[in-house]
Amino acid sequence: MTGRSERGYREAIVTGEPRVTDNAEKLRYELWLDELPAGFLAYRPEPGALVLTHTEVDPALRGRGLGSRLLTDAFSDIRSRGLELVPQCAFVSAYLRRHPEQQDLVFRAPARDG
Repeated sequence: MTGRSERGYREAIVTGEPRVTDNAEKLRYELWLDELPAGFLAYRPEPGALVLTHTEVDPALRGRGLGSRLLTDAFSDIRSRGLELVPQCAFVSAYLRRHPEQQDLVFRAPARDG
């Protein structure tokens, strides 16, 4: 770490502008601060939807809204691709309860006749 303390290293990371990218090869959205990885949202593609399986943010960076940023950017991408989502991750489910405006993205199984 080039002589920088862990605290100084983390403070430098936090000053970066967060960005989210879809790493389709690894089946996950990745959260970056400058050039450093800060978290990810894993998914499994299904016809017409992404099953969101796990969210992780670097423990040293938690409590700064980065998990929410990861989800809002991923949801925006999912929406722009005309897909729906299936929340299997507890963090995603909790976020959706707090943000009902995103509920339209949640996959709803067709009603069965009969």
